[in-house]
Amino acid sequence: MASFRDTLEKEMVTAAKTRDKDRLSALRMVMAALKNKEIDLHRGLTEAEALQLLSGLVKQRKDSIEQFAKGGRNDLVEKETRELRLIQAFMPAQMTEEELVREVEQAVTETGAASVRDMGKVMKVLMPKLAGRVDGKLLNEKVKARLSAAS
Repeated sequence: MASFRDTLEKEMVTAAKTRDKDRLSALRMVMAALKNKEIDLHRGLTEAEALQLLSGLVKQRKDSIEQFAKGGRNDLVEKETRELRLIQAFMPAQMTEEELVREVEQAVTETGAASVRDMGKVMKVLMPKLAGRVDGKLLNEKVKARLSAAS
């Protein structure tokens, strides 16, 4: 986790030196979210927990962009889009469709899931493993489709 925090701090210093206010503001927001989570847990975050936190921030930004676009607030859409890009730069590459299907198949086999009622078991195995590498909503849809086909 130290390497991620170090990278984030270096990026903040660079943004401050170059007087990039928007980037610095977004980086501070990410750092504050990390620190708040660490305070809540009374310990440092693991890499998986940090990725899960970043995934949550990405989801928030996407939801905000959608809402602001509906409201005609293009200025806020642009701001949220910049923040979204910055946060995504700290995340690992997203999984391909084939990789995702393979992981879902493996988890279904591993848990012995037979119907949509077993979806919780499968998601419990997949979420920590794939945090930050796949959108939770997409993962949910893939698991549901796989388990629906099985029953």
